[in-house]
Amino acid sequence: MKLPNKIISFLKIVFPSTKIEAFVFLFFIIVYGANAGFIAEHFRIIYDNRIPWDAYFSFDNRAIIQTGGGFERHPLSNYFFDQIRTFALWISGNRYDSVFRLVLALLSTLVISLANVQIFKYLNNIIRLPLKISLLILFFYGLFVTNILLSFTPETYTYTLFFLSIFNYYAAKKISEEKTMSFGAAIIGSVFIGGLTITNIVKVYIPFLFEKNIFWNWRKIGRAVSKIAASIAVFVFLFLLRLDLNFQNFLNKTEEQYKKFSTPKVTPLWDMIASWFLGGPVLFPGFVIRDYHSRDKSFYYKALFMDVYSSVVSYIFVGIILLMIIWSIFKNFRNRLVWILVISFSADILIHCVLKFGLHTSYIYGGHFVFVYPLLLGWLFFSFKEKTLPLTFLYGTLLILTVYLGFNNLYRLTEFYQFLETYYQ
Repeated sequence: MKLPNKIISFLKIVFPSTKIEAFVFLFFIIVYGANAGFIAEHFRIIYDNRIPWDAYFSFDNRAIIQTGGGFERHPLSNYFFDQIRTFALWISGNRYDSVFRLVLALLSTLVISLANVQIFKYLNNIIRLPLKISLLILFFYGLFVTNILLSFTPETYTYTLFFLSIFNYYAAKKISEEKTMSFGAAIIGSVFIGGLTITNIVKVYIPFLFEKNIFWNWRKIGRAVSKIAASIAVFVFLFLLRLDLNFQNFLNKTEEQYKKFSTPKVTPLWDMIASWFLGGPVLFPGFVIRDYHSRDKSFYYKALFMDVYSSVVSYIFVGIILLMIIWSIFKNFRNRLVWILVISFSADILIHCVLKFGLHTSYIYGGHFVFVYPLLLGWLFFSFKEKTLPLTFLYGTLLILTVYLGFNNLYRLTEFYQFLETYYQ
């Protein structure tokens, strides 16, 4: 395939290519954009030079925008966010004002809206669900906490969700067509996905395990290994440039960060998993306000965090979603595309639930895995495509969950606005 054709093919994957995809994109741009614009224009929480971290739900906006975040977790993000910051400053006339915040917020809106388009493409083109089911799943997904928050938050998670959504659709498309991933895709995936969060790089290589007859053909194995090796080589080269070749500093910092973010908390383990890891990226719980200050204590500010669920209905909601996901895996046990999603999700379960890294704020990591929820729900619907009664039951259940999710998250969003009006005008 010639280069121009490859570019056109890539653009068709990333951007809307049909009328219904364009409608989906514009819908989310308008809804998310109205919220992002309002927050950026009236409140300083998206970017305040005095607030280093954790102003809301443990996001590190200022640190990410200025430096790309810590190199031990975000090895190449500084290259990425240097460009975003430069662009926002160019639009704002080199001022960190409301225009600067607006540019950052609207870029996040654009990215999350495009990520939602990827989910719709997967449901519509890969799973091939009826349009009304695809739109219901997408609308349900669009109301998730992660999507709402990241649609105005300039963070690594925002762009990670975007790149992972694109990559999973691309990988599913290749495997469905019995084709292999290209060298370029492996390299770009490792640099952009692993570069924003190092642990996600493994997700770039999972689809290689499910290429047709990969384990029965030495030539295919050799090609796959060479693609992985080339992508890792490029990634390591860029990473070492950022470290000035001081790899030992990375090892020391990684150990320090693990000890800091895996310290046991008072909250029971099962509740942290239910309320923050499984449910936090989907359904807003109540909020807790805490007093914070800058490192030199020159500026004191209020920070907002998620509490565990206080209502049994919330736990039931999360339990139903979990049961539907498990049901989907059981019904599609022999489906290669489902296992790509499951293994990808398992990597996050291992990191946060088993190793307990960042489990007490695991709701912020939703950008790494929350796209799996709607896709597995889509596969569940697919498994009953010729059975009217189960399909109707699933559709009705998801419709009820969507209504509850919408009321809960919009109500909690008004509480978030009250927090902003009180402390961040």
